[in-house]
Order: sequence, then C-alpha cells, then structure tokens
Amino acid sequence: MNYEQKVLRDITEWELKMFKPPGWLEKTSKTIGSQINQWLPPKVHEVITTTIRTIVRTALFGAEYTPGRPVRFTPELEAADEEAKELFALYQKIAVAEGAGTGAGGIMLSMVDFPALIAIKMKYLFELAHVYGYDTKHFSERVFILKVFQMTFSGTENRAKLLDSIKHWHIEKEQWLSDAEYSHQMDWETFQLEYRDAIDFKKMLQMVPGIGAVAGAWANYTILEELREFAMNAYRIRRLHDDYALWD
Repeated sequence: MNYEQKVLRDITEWELKMFKPPGWLEKTSKTIGSQINQWLPPKVHEVITTTIRTIVRTALFGAEYTPGRPVRFTPELEAADEEAKELFALYQKIAVAEGAGTGAGGIMLSMVDFPALIAIKMKYLFELAHVYGYDTKHFSERVFILKVFQMTFSGTENRAKLLDSIKHWHIEKEQWLSDAEYSHQMDWETFQLEYRDAIDFKKMLQMVPGIGAVAGAWANYTILEELREFAMNAYRIRRLHDDYALWD
C-alpha cells in the first residue's frame, strides 16, 4: 500500500466517523452547554456573534491573515502532510497557552478568548493552505478556507453539503474568482449559530471559577485538534484530485 492509498483509507474512516450518530457524551455535552449558555449575560452572546462575523469577513476580504510563509507546492503528499503536522503543533501550543491564560482570568478574560481563538484558527488555516500549495491571495482559496472552517463546526446536514463542495472544488471554485456576490449569499446567522453551538460546552466551562485555566487549555487543545483533522483531510482531498483526478 503506497502513501496515497493509505490517505484514501484514512479519509474514508474520517467520513464514517464524521457522520456517525452522536453518542451519549456528545448529547450530554450539548445539553449541559445549552444550560450554561442560558446563564451567560446577553453581552457575552453579543461579543461572540459580532466577533465571528467580523473576523470571518476580515479573513475573506482583507489581507490580515495572508501568511508571510511562501506558497510551497510539494509534489509528494507525504512531505506536505509532515510539514502540516509541524505547523499544527506550533498553533496548538499557541492556542493552549492562550486558553489557559484567559481561562484563569474568569468570565471577562474568557470573552477575550473568543476572538483570539478564532484568529488563531484562521491564521492556521491560511498557513496550511500555503503548505499544500494553494495561494490565499486568490479569493476562491479564502472561500475554501471558510468552507473548511464551517464544515468543522457544522451540524450533520450542512457538513454533508460542505464535504461535497470540497470534493468538487475544482468545479465550484470557478464561481468564486471575485468577492462580488459572496457576501450577499453567505448565511451569516446559520454560520454563527452552528459555530457557537459546536464550541459552547467546551468554552463555557472556561468561565467557571476555579477550573477556568485547565478548562481553557483543554478546550483550545481539543478544538484545534478537531480543526486539524478536518482541514488536513480537506486539503488531502484536493491534492488527491489535483494529482490523480479523484472525485470527478
């Protein structure tokens, strides 16, 4: 079995896990997260919603997250994967340190963690694109990053649509050569709600006095790990198509 065949097997297993019905722990976490969510002041919810919209729009339409790292197309997928793992290790350490620091400061500093964590994730995704050979100066690549971000934190139905979009990106990207229509078509409300729901339980624990630092570090560690899994597999799917014309 060569490396590409192993990657195909890994992607298949990942897809099966992605669409597996939620287990007891996931259901319980969502219930507890919803309860904690109800206790938070309206101001916290406003900060979360505004932050998501602002940072995502900055990623799409600004230059703030464009990496200094040059675009490097590595012909061997295995070499690109290894570089991607090294990049992730760096960003996960940054996220864990940030989560522990803000978690130790209680609810007010934890509010600061929401924009900081989203910014870390966006910077990671932009750099990851360059590792796999895709230039984020192109608007279509920024849309792809947003779809990867959405897929990671979406519900099952939306995930299926986004995965199909990623598998056929060689076709879909042609409609995203400029930003003329994208901002009008984006369903911001659904995007914000799904993201908030996906991280509620983990991040709300960060605001509980006495365990904030540990909970913040744990939350950021697991959230970054989930993003890595989705993002690396999304770019592997693209590379396998571009190199071997799979998923036509």
